[in-house]
Amino acid sequence: MSVKIIGVANGAYGERAGIESGDELLSINGNEIYDVLDYRFYIQSKKLTLELLRNGEKYKTNIRKSDEYADIGLEFSTYLMDKQHSCKNKCVFCFVDQMPKGMRDTLYFKDDDSRMSFLFGNYITLTGLCEREVQRIIDMHISPVNISVHTMNPELRVQMMKNPHAGEVLSILDRFSENGIEMNTQLVLCPGLNDGDELRFSLEELSKLSPSVKSIAAVPVGLTKYRDGLYPLRTYTKEEAANVIDIIDEFNAHFAYFNGGQTLAYASDEFYLIAERPLPDADYYGEFAQLDNGVGMCALLRSEFTDALAGENSRDIKRNITIATGYAAYDLLCELSGKAEEKFPGLKVNVVKIKNEFFGETVTVAGLITGEDFKNQLKDMQMGEKLLIPRVCLRNEGDKFLDDVTIEELSEYLKIDVYAVENDGYKLLDSIIN
Repeated sequence: MSVKIIGVANGAYGERAGIESGDELLSINGNEIYDVLDYRFYIQSKKLTLELLRNGEKYKTNIRKSDEYADIGLEFSTYLMDKQHSCKNKCVFCFVDQMPKGMRDTLYFKDDDSRMSFLFGNYITLTGLCEREVQRIIDMHISPVNISVHTMNPELRVQMMKNPHAGEVLSILDRFSENGIEMNTQLVLCPGLNDGDELRFSLEELSKLSPSVKSIAAVPVGLTKYRDGLYPLRTYTKEEAANVIDIIDEFNAHFAYFNGGQTLAYASDEFYLIAERPLPDADYYGEFAQLDNGVGMCALLRSEFTDALAGENSRDIKRNITIATGYAAYDLLCELSGKAEEKFPGLKVNVVKIKNEFFGETVTVAGLITGEDFKNQLKDMQMGEKLLIPRVCLRNEGDKFLDDVTIEELSEYLKIDVYAVENDGYKLLDSIIN
């Protein structure tokens, strides 16, 4: 295996060692280099011996660094130094399979890459790992790893993921646990498939791997209107969502009794909203290990906003603005905006909920609202001085919505300044009053 070098930074260790663009990196200190994880791990030494290819001929060069963590300045064609690994499963609940035709190619790519899990927090199913990659995670102590488990029942996992190896690879969880690799796990729950007693079983089995398993997130299946020919699934009812929360609460009470009061499993915010139950306070979520999974996001936003509001002096603010969001966050943003209006006389915040016409009404999270839905539902509305939208709606480094409409295009179409606000209570208050 070799990795082609496309550039060497001026004055860097690599240039001083005679490495040139076009050379191919074979190994560092005798360790073969396959990708970015190998490279980043093995350059962490003050003394390096690199084996390379130049015009088909092998050669070696030595590097001495004053700081073992310093880079050596080699540049590669892609960040991973390799192709991103795609998913080998055909999960019955896969969101990518529910995408409409005609969108940009990157939205149809199914990621299942362990390197992306470590570098960017992506979730992997374990079915794409070869033995070398499993052992590398253990040897390099790559931790934590985020894992889409879905169920601990091997037969059911095969059924849900449509991969004959989906059940047997659950043994990798045991190997990670035995070697001290921390894991954050998720269960995408589908009514009648992996909830109820199957959920109880999965929670119990994962708890046996604690403390290596640091958290378990239960997330309801997301369904769009583009499901023709796919496995028959439906959304959760109020009663079913409440049952999921009850099962998790029951499990946590038992687990906490034997583990010093620790909470291990969490239902996502969406389950509480579907069940029409009050969301837990921020303290319930500890270190918010599953925030990107929508677990504790509302509680953290409320807590931060409340703290930010307490730090402001009451004063007159003559301002009229609009916040547009999805159905899921609407009530919370109405609550927070109301608190701001109470503290700042003259402030008027109009919160508008956007129906997801693009993916279907069953999709209620803000992150999947498209530019066209904002356009169509806000075009005839008086919105005041500015429009705030959730930054999670935007892709491509904060510029485009999923349908490739840019925030500049939306602003021009609506004839109002549009600001994308992060899911941060302090920044939200600052965007409202400043």
